[in-house]
Amino acid sequence: MSAQQQVITIDAISEENAPTIFVAGGLSRFIDAVKDEVCAEVPDLTTKKGRDRIASLSATVSKRKAAVEKPGRDYLRHIKALPKVVEDELREFVIAMNTLRDQVRQPLTDWEAADTARKDRHVDAIQAIEDLAVDLGLLTASELRAGITTAEAVQIDKHWEEFEVEAARTKDHVLTRLRAALSTREQYEAEQAELARLRAEVEAQAQRDREAQIAREAEERTRREAEQRAQAERDAAAKREAEAKAAADRRELELKFAAEQAERAAAQAAREKIESEQRAAQQKADDELRHQQAIAQAEADRIAAEQRAEQERINSEARQAEAAERARLAEVARQNAAADEILRQAAAREADKAHKMKINRAALDAFVAGGMPEECAKQAVVLIAQRKIPAITIQY
Repeated sequence: MSAQQQVITIDAISEENAPTIFVAGGLSRFIDAVKDEVCAEVPDLTTKKGRDRIASLSATVSKRKAAVEKPGRDYLRHIKALPKVVEDELREFVIAMNTLRDQVRQPLTDWEAADTARKDRHVDAIQAIEDLAVDLGLLTASELRAGITTAEAVQIDKHWEEFEVEAARTKDHVLTRLRAALSTREQYEAEQAELARLRAEVEAQAQRDREAQIAREAEERTRREAEQRAQAERDAAAKREAEAKAAADRRELELKFAAEQAERAAAQAAREKIESEQRAAQQKADDELRHQQAIAQAEADRIAAEQRAEQERINSEARQAEAAERARLAEVARQNAAADEILRQAAAREADKAHKMKINRAALDAFVAGGMPEECAKQAVVLIAQRKIPAITIQY
């Protein structure tokens, strides 16, 4: 190919043939052509003509460069504009296709929404059954029976559709838990009623014992006072009798002494004669007096001995009564201690149960807060509390 043909070829570059020219290695032939054109001669630098020729050849290279660069730049601007055109076209296409896709799918979308709502209703209904067995430890027996009635009233039939089996299983599970909780609660309430009855009986028995003790003490006090009055009367009577006897004895002696004095006055003359008789009579009187005094002293000693024996009997009976009372009070104290122990053990069981329930609840809340479903969290707490999970325990 000649230089003239190459120039024409470069000048002929246009928008139509640009895609075949501006490709990888597509311009190397133009570089070779220009090299052939400008390097075919070696001008003489020593002459002005030679120097002008070198300048002309350099300008030719610039001209050939412009002949290729300008259509190349135009082609590049055209290429750069193409992505926006393509992007706009594609965007309109995608919007139209998405709209068409959504229109075609709309009946299925509506059906899926309705089916989801239908399933949600069944799920909510099953959850409502499960909610009947929430916080069983906080419900009374009447509330548990109401929950059982509500659960039993749930009809399991075809209207549950594909959830019929799950609904039946949930109902059975909830009823089992409710009935077990009811049995436990009834036993607990019965125990509480029995404890209340025992407490009332203990209090009533204590009241009766106090009243009986008061009555016994009053009766004992009355009896002692009566015995003391009778003893005082007996003592006074014995004293009066002894004083009367002593007075009679003294009077008798005084009368005898007076008679003797009269006799001595009347029979002064016969004093010596009867002196021996008087001494004998005096001796007899003295003996009689001493005898009477001895009798009186013996009687007084007898009365004192009887009084001491009676007092000892009274003291013995009092000691026996006190011993019996101490035994009765000890038995009452033992019964009260037994009742108190029953109450203490029941209170301890209740406190322990409340303590464990509080810790189990905290563990349940922690599981739920950590993202575990509540039913799974409940089952996990139960299994751990029952020590069915190796190497995991709940610290109460």
